Amino acid sequence: MKKPELLIPASSLEVLKTAVIFGADAVYIGGEAFGLRAKAKNFTSEEMAEGIAFAHEHGVRVHVTANILAHNYDLEGAEEYFRELKEMKPDALIIADPGMFMLAREICPEIDIHVSTQANNTNYMTYQFWQKLGAKRVVSARELSLREIREIREHISDDLEIESFIHGAMCISYSGRCLLSSYFTGRDANHGACTHPCRWKYAVVEETRPGEYLPVYENERGTYIFNSKDLCMIEHIPEMIAAGIDSFKIEGRMKTALYVATVARTYRKAIDDYLESEEKYRANMDWYLAEISKCTYRQFTTGFYFGKTDENTQIYDNNTYVNEYTYLGIVGSLRPVPGAGTHLCARIEQRNKFCVGDSIEIMKPDGTNVSVQVLAMYDEQGQPVESCPHSKQVIDVLLSEAPQVYDILRVGNC
Repeated sequence: MKKPELLIPASSLEVLKTAVIFGADAVYIGGEAFGLRAKAKNFTSEEMAEGIAFAHEHGVRVHVTANILAHNYDLEGAEEYFRELKEMKPDALIIADPGMFMLAREICPEIDIHVSTQANNTNYMTYQFWQKLGAKRVVSARELSLREIREIREHISDDLEIESFIHGAMCISYSGRCLLSSYFTGRDANHGACTHPCRWKYAVVEETRPGEYLPVYENERGTYIFNSKDLCMIEHIPEMIAAGIDSFKIEGRMKTALYVATVARTYRKAIDDYLESEEKYRANMDWYLAEISKCTYRQFTTGFYFGKTDENTQIYDNNTYVNEYTYLGIVGSLRPVPGAGTHLCARIEQRNKFCVGDSIEIMKPDGTNVSVQVLAMYDEQGQPVESCPHSKQVIDVLLSEAPQVYDILRVGNC
C-alpha cells in the first residue's frame, strides 16, 4: 500500500512548528493575502520563510494557499506575491482560479500546483483537464463519495495525485463557494472574509406575515439549519487508502496549536498503525476516538463519503463546540530559574489561566499524556507568582515531571 501524506493546517509559525513536531508529512499555510482564511493570523513573508526552512529541516513539505477567486484588481498583487514565493521555495501552491493558475505557471513553474477544492473538482475529466495544464495534484470536492473517488483514480494517470479531506469543519455551500456571508455582511467568503453565517440561528418567515418567525424545528429557539457536524474519518482510514487518495487533509487553518497537535498526532498514529497491520489499527481504535475528542469539535459525521447526507449530518439545537480540554501553552524552552533549585522550568506563552497547585497534562508528540502538578510559577523577572491571568503572558512553570521542548500543556475541563 502507498503511504498517504498527512497534510496539516497551520495558522501561524507556532502552529506550523507544532504540526511538524506532532507528525505532519506536509503543512499548508497562507500568506497575508490571496488565501481563503483572511481572519486567520497567517504568515508574514519573514515568518513564511522561517516556517518553510523549519519544515524542510524536519523533512516536511509546505503548501501555500493562493486560492481566492480573483478579480482584476487582485492580479497585479498576485504576480508580486508569486515572485516572492519563488524565492522562498515552498513545495506547492494551492490554487482555484484559472487566472491565478496561469500566473503561477508563468512566474514559478518549478513549484508544484495543487488545484483547490474551491474549484469544484467532481469528475475525472476535470482532473485530466488540470493535469494537462500542469497540475501535480487535485483536491477533491467534499461532495464526492469514496466510490466516486475510486472511479476518478481509475480514470487518471498514476502520477496525478488526489487530495481529500479526512477531518474538520464542513461547509454548507458547494465546495466552499458561499454567498451568504457576502449577502448578510458584505464580507466575501471567496476572498477569505467569511463570517460563517451557516452557524447562525434561523427561522422561517411566511411572506404575508412579516415579523412572524416560525421555528423550522419544534423548539422555541429556532434552529441552526445550515450547521453541519464536523467530518471525522478516523474509523475509515482503510477505505480512504483503498480509494486511491494520496493525501489526507485536515481542515482547520483557524485552529489552535492544541487542536493541530491533537489531530496530527492521532491521525499519524492511526495511519502508521494501519500500514503496520490492520489488527493493530482496529485494536487501538478506542484510543484514537478518545484522543480525537479532546480537541474542539461539533459532533462527528462521515460527510458525503458513504453517500448523500441526510438530517443526521446537521446540528439543530446549537452552534457551540464540544470542548473537553483547555489549551495552556507550548513549551518553548527549558531554563533554570532562581528559586527552583536544580530543576528546569518550562517557559511558555500562556493561552489560558492556570495556577500553582493545579493538576494539568503534558501532551507529547509520541502519543503519551503525562499528568503532572504545577509546583511553582515565575514571571519573566524570576519572581514567584501564584497564577498567570494575562493572555499571552510569558511564564516559567515548574512541574512535578519535566516536559520537553514542543510538548503541549493542557488541562481537562471538568
